[in-house]
Amino acid sequence: MDKEIRQNELRDLKMKALLGGGQDKIDKHHEKGRLTARERIELLLDSGSFEEFDAFRTHNCTDFNMSESKILGDGVVVGYGTINGKTVYVFAHDFTTFGGSLSKVLSEKVCKIMTHAEKNGAPIIGLYDSGGARIQEGIDSLAGVSEVFLKNVMLSGVVPQISVVFGPCAGAAVYSPALTDFVVMIKNNSYMFLTGPKVVKTVTHENVTTEELGGADVHATKSGLVHYSAESESDAIEYVKKILDHIPPNNMEHPEIIECQDPFDRADESLDYLIPDNPMQTYDMKEVIYKTVDNGEFVEVHGEFAKNIIVGFARYGGRSVGIVANQPLHLAGVLDINSSVKGARFIRFCDCFNIPIVTFTDVPGFLPGTQQEYSGVIRNGAKMIYAYAEATVPKVCVVTRKAYGGAYCVMSSKHLRGDINYAWPTAEIAVMGEKGAVEILYAKESKNVENASAFLKNKEEEYKNIMLSPYPAADKGYIDDIIEPSKTRIRIIKALKLLENKRDTNPPKKHGNIPL
Repeated sequence: MDKEIRQNELRDLKMKALLGGGQDKIDKHHEKGRLTARERIELLLDSGSFEEFDAFRTHNCTDFNMSESKILGDGVVVGYGTINGKTVYVFAHDFTTFGGSLSKVLSEKVCKIMTHAEKNGAPIIGLYDSGGARIQEGIDSLAGVSEVFLKNVMLSGVVPQISVVFGPCAGAAVYSPALTDFVVMIKNNSYMFLTGPKVVKTVTHENVTTEELGGADVHATKSGLVHYSAESESDAIEYVKKILDHIPPNNMEHPEIIECQDPFDRADESLDYLIPDNPMQTYDMKEVIYKTVDNGEFVEVHGEFAKNIIVGFARYGGRSVGIVANQPLHLAGVLDINSSVKGARFIRFCDCFNIPIVTFTDVPGFLPGTQQEYSGVIRNGAKMIYAYAEATVPKVCVVTRKAYGGAYCVMSSKHLRGDINYAWPTAEIAVMGEKGAVEILYAKESKNVENASAFLKNKEEEYKNIMLSPYPAADKGYIDDIIEPSKTRIRIIKALKLLENKRDTNPPKKHGNIPL
């Protein structure tokens, strides 16, 4: 009889834990069009695979009558399960319990599951829906949050960390997702900021709404904090699954090679005519990507931020790669502060997790102007140099058109340990374009001729014929081969196959000092 009583007690407690803050709060959550923490986990993981830890933990706070209000689980659901059969660890803030606020116990639960992820070499996915530190706990809450930050840093580059913000994420809580590899938010439903609109109004006298201050669109387009702005909670979760499909579970493994149904030797003759005859005309670099990758499938990252550079995941011949590409449709593909930071961060992620990098180059240089110079375009542009130079994964580069000046150096050139560098016949690899070069080279001479305009025009054509082609670079071995655009896919696949056992190392050191 005693055994039966205890089993019933266990069942009752588990049912109580499943309800979090109670059915009434769950109903209110649903009325706002939001899922609960457990419903989100069910949507994320394979059916029936979730195993929960610490469902019976409660907070230890006695101040402000908190000892009279204890809820099983204390505002977060933690455990592990599988996504497409692969193990992942997960924690999900429960907004129905104290608004998902961060207690010491909540943080201990999160740290515990992160330790499991580290020891077992599996991704950690955080589902955020929290008002921030639990005020009633004071310094204990901040101590717990700080311990989560430490775990985020220690796991960085060890296992992939992905954050999905479903509701509020404010104050100290924002820094944990900011320390992870990928951040996803939901349009019109989630927001992130250090201080809310009321504090902003008091301190800076700005009138701003919650959405204007820290909504998904703001962070996806302006701050660059968010890598994907989802249309719905289910859209956010599907995006996470797409990312996980392209990356390994930890830094000691390589991405899975899958069987490819797309012929490796598939040519696309439309690429032979993609580059406009007029060098001032634009084209869409995404066409090159979609027409060369397996099945035309490309998972873009940071798609709404710094659109002059494209980054994301795809496959060539079944092999997962990270793609970095200049986008002529936006600012002519020029590198600036935001695109440099975006590209460098993505390159470093790929290098952390043994993902080869394929680069498509069409870059006229770095964006000039006082705003860029004063804001640190040199310092931030150096991040791209640092990232490419430091990366030891296989690096394949294809120059489609312009590769000018320092920007040529930056974009996975031979001189930054690029492994295999190709160029299309339309490539222009030089210090600068013909007009700027001639104005410098013949500045004095043009003043002493009768028709300076015609003289400079002739010199531009002469410079163009000599310098603006891929052949001088190929002659010096800086370009390994000049290829037909239509054959780009097969050449990339062969290059990646050749480099599959590549071994490269960096000098022994504690860590480098990237120009942050």
